[in-house]
Amino acid sequence: MGVLSLANLKLIFLGTSASIPTISRGLSSVALLRDGELFLFDAGEGVQRSFSKAKIGFNRKMKIFISHLHGDHCVGLLGLLQTMSMLKRDKPLTVYGPQGLLGFLRNNIRSLKFGLTFTLEVKIVREGVVVESGDYVIKACIGKHGMKNFVYSLEEKDRPGVFDPEAAKKLRIPKGILWSKLQDGETVEVNGKKINPNLVLGLSRKGRKIVISGDTRPTAKIKRFISGADLAVLESTYFDDHQDKAKENLHMTAREAAEMASEAGVNQLALTHFSSRYDDVQMHLSQASDIYPNLIVAEDFLVLNVQYSDEKV
Repeated sequence: MGVLSLANLKLIFLGTSASIPTISRGLSSVALLRDGELFLFDAGEGVQRSFSKAKIGFNRKMKIFISHLHGDHCVGLLGLLQTMSMLKRDKPLTVYGPQGLLGFLRNNIRSLKFGLTFTLEVKIVREGVVVESGDYVIKACIGKHGMKNFVYSLEEKDRPGVFDPEAAKKLRIPKGILWSKLQDGETVEVNGKKINPNLVLGLSRKGRKIVISGDTRPTAKIKRFISGADLAVLESTYFDDHQDKAKENLHMTAREAAEMASEAGVNQLALTHFSSRYDDVQMHLSQASDIYPNLIVAEDFLVLNVQYSDEKV
């Protein structure tokens, strides 16, 4: 089995601007790397350049999730696919997103006249479980925006509890492969007797939960969806001086994102997707940090390592 062991989890912001890129901020994209697998959330224009700068690699195990079909979240997917083909990618790739994504890709690939060197599968997302593997699940929640928008979460399944070697010795379980199987939560057999891992393991340990919002107004449904997240990456297109525009354009302010994270019991909040009208985001930071102190303002190529709750110092 061996799938529930410790896994490195790293998040890289590839683009943190809303609608219009700036000199220092590209368009929306977040890469989540988990033990060699890449989960890409949104693909703003020029994302393949960010891949190169972040040294992510184009021919790796990867899944792509598109929150909605506004250009600053999906247009870069075309260039990314073309770059992958020009670099002779050979690994299959699955892209997940809302209704209309398949037509968008098919029509543009045909118009741009580039072929793919790899198998591309497009899956239409519905609310609920999108992907499930042995040790994690990816879910989607519908947000409130000008078109259908999905908020995504990656939630790791619980890990087995801490292994007690003394308990294993008392049960006369030979050290070695049987101990490893028990640590992975497997039942083993010793001298014809089945031994449940619960006899040598402590309480199960909670996996990590990461949420990435796309574009949305704050809603009660999203607040429930992000509840207890180790890290929530929320859009904060506007600040208090443009509260009216946030409501009109169905976006969040930094203050609203902080209020929702605080009420949902999120461990850490990262704000992103800032309007290009703000030259200095830090000037407005107190609007959110006064409400939610454990706050990060995302910058392009910022890297966050997400620890297990029981591994934190």
